[in-house]
Amino acid sequence: MVQETDKFNILKIMGAYVAWVMGSGFATGQEIMQFFTCYGYKSFVLLAINLVGFLIIGPGILGAGQINRDNPEYNHFGFFCGKKLGAFYSWYLPISLFAGMVILISGSGATLKEYFGINHYVGALIMAILAFVSYVIGFQRFVKIVSFIGPTIIAFTVFVGIVTVVRDFDGLSQAAAVSDSMAEKQPVGQWWLAGLLYISYNLTGGSAYYSALGATGATRREAVIGATIGTVVLMAAILLMNTAMLTDIGRTAVLDVPTLYLTKKISVTLGAVFSVILIMGIFSSCSAMMWTVCNKFVKQGTRKGIIFAACAGGVAFFMGLLPFADLIGIVYTLSGYAGFIFVGCVAYKRLKTGIDRNESV
Repeated sequence: MVQETDKFNILKIMGAYVAWVMGSGFATGQEIMQFFTCYGYKSFVLLAINLVGFLIIGPGILGAGQINRDNPEYNHFGFFCGKKLGAFYSWYLPISLFAGMVILISGSGATLKEYFGINHYVGALIMAILAFVSYVIGFQRFVKIVSFIGPTIIAFTVFVGIVTVVRDFDGLSQAAAVSDSMAEKQPVGQWWLAGLLYISYNLTGGSAYYSALGATGATRREAVIGATIGTVVLMAAILLMNTAMLTDIGRTAVLDVPTLYLTKKISVTLGAVFSVILIMGIFSSCSAMMWTVCNKFVKQGTRKGIIFAACAGGVAFFMGLLPFADLIGIVYTLSGYAGFIFVGCVAYKRLKTGIDRNESV
């Protein structure tokens, strides 16, 4: 008997799915700038590459997580890559995500300083504390919180993107010279490689979170559909924001938080609202990373887990005082390279076995 699909649960999974990517890099626009916009018109081809990659990898990870949700020994890295390579990634992931936490905490400091004038240290400390609190409350409660944050950021980003593109469409003519003049912003010289790195970083880094998220689905169909819809919505938001930044590339390219600048061009009040939404996005990703890192070493809900989370947050705070834009270019790129084999294994296994077989994805 086929179990009925719960549309509400699909939407919850979709919201939590996009929330992972909605961190400081995406929400501030810095991630989009470095991995898409700075390549000029080629950024639209990069979007197509990412759409295909996310549609193959994301639903595959969530689907496998749902199928194996009752298996306490399930390890998604071992499932897709085999025992030896899976063991390597199991230890690599928390290191990579801890570096990601550092970026997110730094991004919160940059956002609060750029709009509200709050000291960078204070902004970073606030985010470190929020991430710690989210770990203490538990994963299920966390999913309920962030499932609405992702769609909220998407909706706001789409609105800002549409208004900016319609109003400043003529500015796109500047994009022709972007590739040559923005070489310093580009994480790698080969534009196509930037697209693959973005897929690899986000989906390898989020794989443990996505596996756990897939397990919240009552059926595999719910998990896969939620991830699929989330991917399409996410890429649409990147498309609009990338185009919007290209319309004023001379200004957006030199800012730590270009999305906030575009929002303030529309309305100062809107900018204030968006700054709060940016912090929500950073919180959603940072907290997910905190959960993944801690879950590798300690059991949630224990005294040891709380102490470990507090220490992790403290160290990430101090490291997050480093320059935000520089951290994104270095950490995301290196993590993307390291995840190439994993995303390749997921793509191979999913395309080989098909999406309708319950024994694998």
